Amino acid sequence: MCGIVGYVGKSPAGRILMDGLKRLEYRGYDSSGLAIIKDGSIQLRRSVGKIRRLEAILDKRPVLGTIGLGHTRWATHGIPSEENAHPHTDCSKRIVVVHNGIIENYARLKAGLIKKRHRFASQTDTEVIAHLIEEEARSLRGSGPAGRPGGGDLFFESVRRALLKLEGAYALGVISSDFPDVLIAARKDCPLVLGLGDGENFIASDVPALIPYTRRTIFLDQNEMARVTRDGISCRNLAGEPVEKSVTTVTWDPVQAEKSGHKHFMLKEILEQPSAIEDTMRGRVFPGERGLELGISLKPAFIRGLKKITLVACGTSYHAALVARFWFESLAKLPCQAEIASEFRYREPFLGRNDLAVFITQSGETADTIAALRLAGKCGAKALAVCNVLGSTITSAADAVFYTHCGPEIGVASTKAFTGQLTALLLLAVAFGSERGALGRKASSRILTDMIKLPGWVRQALGLSKRIEAAAGALAKKDHFLYLGRHLNYPLALEGALKLKEISYIHAEGYPAGEMKHGPIALIDGNMPIVALATRSSVYEKVCSNIQEAKARGGNVIAVASRGDSRIKEIADQAIFVPDVPEIFAPIVNAVPLQFLAYHIAVLRGCDVDQPRNLAKSVTVE
Repeated sequence: MCGIVGYVGKSPAGRILMDGLKRLEYRGYDSSGLAIIKDGSIQLRRSVGKIRRLEAILDKRPVLGTIGLGHTRWATHGIPSEENAHPHTDCSKRIVVVHNGIIENYARLKAGLIKKRHRFASQTDTEVIAHLIEEEARSLRGSGPAGRPGGGDLFFESVRRALLKLEGAYALGVISSDFPDVLIAARKDCPLVLGLGDGENFIASDVPALIPYTRRTIFLDQNEMARVTRDGISCRNLAGEPVEKSVTTVTWDPVQAEKSGHKHFMLKEILEQPSAIEDTMRGRVFPGERGLELGISLKPAFIRGLKKITLVACGTSYHAALVARFWFESLAKLPCQAEIASEFRYREPFLGRNDLAVFITQSGETADTIAALRLAGKCGAKALAVCNVLGSTITSAADAVFYTHCGPEIGVASTKAFTGQLTALLLLAVAFGSERGALGRKASSRILTDMIKLPGWVRQALGLSKRIEAAAGALAKKDHFLYLGRHLNYPLALEGALKLKEISYIHAEGYPAGEMKHGPIALIDGNMPIVALATRSSVYEKVCSNIQEAKARGGNVIAVASRGDSRIKEIADQAIFVPDVPEIFAPIVNAVPLQFLAYHIAVLRGCDVDQPRNLAKSVTVE
C-alpha cells in the first residue's frame, strides 16, 4: 500500500530516494516525504499529494547528505496531511522512521508513552515506533552499554527492543542522527528487500526502486532485521541472533520488477489475496470478548433501527453485493437488495432515513456508483462506502467509509479487490447482526474464529494453479461457456463468467443452476463447457441434480467441489477440489479457481491479460 526507499553510501541521497519513490508510484499513495542526515541533524521534507509536490518543495529547500529514507503513504491512521506523512520522528527529532503496515496496539503504546511525557505530532500509528525507540535508547543509556544480543550496537538494540513490543504488521526503515552511518531495516508481514551496491547499500519495499542501482538483492524474511551501512549488511532475527542470508541476482527489467517476477499483474494479484484478506481484517477482528472493531462512523442506535439495506455497485463489485445480500439477510436479519448502479441511478428508489445504502467500488471513482450515492443522499438514506482507495471521490461523499486494505490493483480484471470486498462485507454483516441481536455471541465468535483461518484456506486454493492450467489446454479453444451456481455460489457463477469474458474474449454466461431448464439447457451439447460450483452447501443435492441434467444433454462439466467429495468425481467430467470450508466462506475461497481458469485460458489464447481490449481499470464516465 505504500513505498519505502532507503539509502546509505557516497552519492547524494536525495536524488536516489526521489527516483526510487517515483518507481513505486504504481503502488498508490496520498502523501510523500523524505529525511536525510547532514552534519548531525535531520533534514525532513514532506508533502500531501503526488511526488511532484515534494519535488517542488525540494527545489526551494534542497536536502544534502548521503544517508536517508523516503516514503509514499497510503493512509490507514489519520487523514492525508503533512503532519501525518512519513517519515516520522521522536521528541528530539533525532530518530526517523518510515513504516508500511498497521500497528494494532499503537493506542495502548501511545498512552503509555504520553505518561512518560512523549509529545506526539501526528495521528498515525507509525509515530509511536519512533518514540518507542527513543524510550528504549534512553533506557539502555541509563543502564550501561547495550548487550551483545542486539549486535553490540545501542541503535540496533533500541530498535530491536521496540519491535518486541509491537503487535501488527510492519516493514520499517530507521535512521538516527546519533548514528549517521547506519540504517536499520525490519519486517513482519510486509515485504522489504535490501540492495547491495559498491560502497553503497539500499532498502526498498519492492524491487523496482533498486533496479537502476543494483540487481543484487536480499529479501528479508518474517521477523528479521538488518543493519545496513555503506560497507555492508548484517541480518539478525528479533531474538538478536545472526541470520545467514543468500543474495539473489535480479534479472527482471523495471516493468517486470513491478510484478515481482510474475508474468502478469493479474497473476501477482491473485497470489496476493491471502495478504489482502489479512490486511482487510487486521485490527478489526478479535475473536472472543472484543469481537469486531470496524471503526466506521455509524452509530449503534442507527444500526439497531435499520429497516433495510441497499447494496449498489458495478461489475465485479456488483457480484460482491449479490453475495453480501445473502449475508445481511441471514446474519443480520435485514431486508437487503443488490442493485446495479447504472440502473439504480435512473430509478426512483424508496429510501428513507432509516435505510442504509452501501456503495461498493475498488477505485472510488466509478461514475455510476458516485451518481447513485448522490441520489441515495437526496432520498435521505445514509451512505456507506466500501472502497480500497483513501481520499477517492466516493469516500469523500459518503457518510461513512469502510476501507479494504488490498493495496493497489493494477490488473484491469479485479481479483484481490473482489475477495477483499467480500471480506469487508462479511465483517459488516457479522457486526450488524451482533449489534441488532440477530446473531448471538457464540455464533459471532465462531464466525470470527473461522475468519482467522480464511487466508490459510485461500492459500490452499492457490495451490490449484497447475491443476487448472492443465485443464485449460482443451478449454482454451472453446467459444462458449456456461457457469452454474446456486445460493451463495450463484454470484460466483456470474463472476467466473465475467472474468473469462474480460480477459479471454470468450462468450460466457453465469446462470442460477435452477434456472438452467428455463432456457439455457437448449444450448448444451458436447461443445459447451459447463463450470458448475458444487461445493458442500445447503443446496448441494440440488446442484448435483442440475449437473446430472447437463450431463444427460451431453454437457462437458467442470465442477468446483469440496475436497474429499467422491460423488462429484462420479458425475462430473473434471473436478477441481477446493478446501472444505463452512458454507458462509465458500464464495471467497471459490473465487480463486475461477480466477485461475480465466487467467490460464487467456494466456493460452495469447490475450493481453492485464489490459484487455476496450476496458479500463477505473470507469470514470457513464
